[in-house]
Formats: sequence, structure tokens, C-alpha cells
Amino acid sequence: MTEGPDTRRKRICFVATIPFAMKVFMRPHIDVMRLDYDVTLVANGSTEELADLLGCHVSFIPVRIERKISLKKDVFALAKLWSLFRKEKFDCVHSFMPKSGLLAMLAARFAGVPLRFNTFTGQVWATQKGFRRLLLRSLDKVLAMNTTRVLADSHSQRLFLIENNFVKAHEIVVLAGGSFGGVNITRFQYSQKARQRVRSRHSIPRGAIVFLFMGRLNREKGLLDLSRAFAAAAHQDSNLHLLVVGPDEEGLEAEFTALAQRFPGRVHRFGYTDCPEAYMSAADVICLPSYREGFGSVLIEAASVGIPAIASRIYGITDAVEDGITGILHPPTSDREITRAMLLLASDGSLRRRMGDAAREKVIREFSEARVTKAFADFYRDMLSTTGIESK
Repeated sequence: MTEGPDTRRKRICFVATIPFAMKVFMRPHIDVMRLDYDVTLVANGSTEELADLLGCHVSFIPVRIERKISLKKDVFALAKLWSLFRKEKFDCVHSFMPKSGLLAMLAARFAGVPLRFNTFTGQVWATQKGFRRLLLRSLDKVLAMNTTRVLADSHSQRLFLIENNFVKAHEIVVLAGGSFGGVNITRFQYSQKARQRVRSRHSIPRGAIVFLFMGRLNREKGLLDLSRAFAAAAHQDSNLHLLVVGPDEEGLEAEFTALAQRFPGRVHRFGYTDCPEAYMSAADVICLPSYREGFGSVLIEAASVGIPAIASRIYGITDAVEDGITGILHPPTSDREITRAMLLLASDGSLRRRMGDAAREKVIREFSEARVTKAFADFYRDMLSTTGIESK
């Protein structure tokens, strides 16, 4: 059972489209915010999905917010949020994800919520064209116009938003070195036992070089490019293996089934895992050939485990990977460059170790969960103080 609101404490509302975002990205922030504020979580889901976050000044209110555009459902969700914000009289509403961000910021402004924050984690329209790009870009612009402060999860994304006239430089901030919640560097560290366990489960030889993709399987993650690149590299080096971990969102399973048939025993699939650090320990290189990212948290999680990256040279990712130091960056959609990077890192163990060590050091220095969470709490303390809504 959750506790009722304490009238002596200021009231913060976090809004996301799905509970998964709260559990994966918001947990450290929620844990620190509950010490000083009453926190309400709003998402399209059930109490059971967030049960381990609730209690001790944290409560949950379900609101049906669809991920895809649906005028009727979106208007209903907007009205529901407006009614909720009017009733609860939150001191601050903070949204994440594009759809929940737009609806929450509009509803919060109409309801008179004094502080309205949104964290941008990448722009959906960045890879779109024509009318769809114009529409999605316009919706993001409306979102930004209805905030009192915008946050970005990477410095390069902040610059992108400023250059595209979404916000002025003084209106947008990046907390600490960037990322959404940082990395738990105690959890994400190399484990020889996990490496052996995962490799044994997938029948991966001890000396094989394993390239890992971890995340949602969709085309914008560059998975078709990765498939072609691995095929080219695997023809040249029989010691290479590909491990793809994550839920299939766009029916790409057939691509990797076909790839596995071409390279028997060398392409491995696994769905959702709640132990990503184990698969990272089993790998030698993390790959993220994405077309758009706000930051690319999986890259710094893998870096914390001590493995280098092969990733696209796009805003967001350039904050997480230092080209030639913690990994290798390539132009998006360039499977030839990915192949070249794979063969280079596969052939040079000392380079992999050097880059992996540098990656771990960079995470500890810039992206630790403790550093990012402290910056998050300091941001709230400063904003509440400067607007005269100090917590008692």
C-alpha cells in the first residue's frame, strides 16, 4: 500500500508513456526524489508493473497514453491529464518520451502547473521525410514551447535543438556529462562467470570474438546494416560471432534466422533480458549502428563492463563514444565501414583491451549513476528555490 501525500512536502509528477521507462531509466531519480518530495508516477500501465517503485512517498496513477498518434485517444488522454493536474495541484510535472511529453506539457500548462520540465531523449522526426517529418517536428516544437525548462540527455542533442531553433541556449540543460540516469558501475562490471555462463548457453567457443547488439529490434537501429556488415566480416574471419539481444518490434527475426542459416552456430538470438550486464560480459564489442539516438545508454553500460563500441557518428552517440579512444564511429548506413571496424577490432586484442579500459574510465569519470542522480536532485533544488517553491 502506498502512503498518502504529505502536505508539508512539495509534489512532483513524472509522466511517461509506458511503465518500462520508469523502471529502467527513472529508478535512481525516483529513489533520491522520494527523500524530499511526494512523487506521483503517471503512465499507461498497471500498479503491478511498478510495484517495486511504489510506497514511501511514491504513488502511481494510470492514464492511457498511446505511443502512436490517435487523435481521439490523444484528446481523451490530454483531458484526463488536465483533470488530474487540476485536482492534484502538483508543484512540478516532468515528462519523458515524445507522446507523453507533448500531452503532459500541454495539460500541465492549461492546468496552471508552475514548473513544467521535459527531457528530450532523441527526435523521432530526425530521420523522417516529407509531411511526417514536418508534423512530428511541429509537435516537438509545441512541446518545447509549453515547458518552463527543457532538458536533453546529451550535449550534442542540446546543440542540435538549439541550432534547429527549438529552444534558446539558456532554456535547455544537460545534467552532469549526459545520459538519462547514468550507469550503476557496481552492477555493470565485467564478470568472468557471466561470460562463461552466457557463452555456454549459446554454444559460443571460448576464443570466439563476439559482437553484441542489445536493444529493441527495429530498422532505425541500423540492424539491417549490421546484418550485412557481419556477413561480410564473417566471410573473412571464421572466428567472428554475432549476439543479438532484445525484443523484435518490426518483424526482423527472419533477417537473423536467414543470417544464422548462412553462418551456422555463429549468429545467436535472445529476447528481452533483465541481466544485460551478463551478455555484455560475454561480448567483446558492442554495436549500435543507429540512425538516431538521444544518447545511447547501452553504449555506456557496455563501456562500464569494459568493452569498446562500434557505433554511428550521430548526435547523442558522439557523447557516449570517443572515436579512436573508447570505440570506432562510422557514418550511419555504412555497412562497409562497420565491416572494416569489426575486422580491425577482431584482429587486435590489445586495441580492444585498451579501448575497453578507456571506456570504463570515461563512464566512471562522466556517467556514473551517483553523479547524474546528484545533478538531477541539484537541478530540482535550484529550480524550486529560484521560483519560490522551496521544499520544507
